[in-house]
Amino acid sequence: MNEKLSKGQKLFGLTGGIHATGFFNTGMELMLIREDVGRHNAMDKLIGAYMGDHAFPMAGVVMVSGRASFELVQKASMAGIPVLVAVGAPSSLAIELAQAQGMTLIGFLKKDRFNIYSCPERIVL
Repeated sequence: MNEKLSKGQKLFGLTGGIHATGFFNTGMELMLIREDVGRHNAMDKLIGAYMGDHAFPMAGVVMVSGRASFELVQKASMAGIPVLVAVGAPSSLAIELAQAQGMTLIGFLKKDRFNIYSCPERIVL
């Protein structure tokens, strides 16, 4: 997933300072990506673009290029996103909210490892 998101980041290659949020279908194909200087704006853009073309919920996985904050988990939950993956760390409030909402939250995604913080039953290895 990380490589697919990175390849889709056109602006990051030019600036080195842009966040991305990507939507992956259940087959782990990158379906939609949005970039912005702010992590939250990238998530808003992705959800808005998805809403324009599809009916909710977003059945799949959303990945953010940075850390997972409470607000990103909140936005994902409101959009019906069942799995949120972050390259970086989740905050303690993000973990608590993901648990309360029944959302799978994954952090520290690397090529060969990751941490599952809530609802691990959705992840099949």
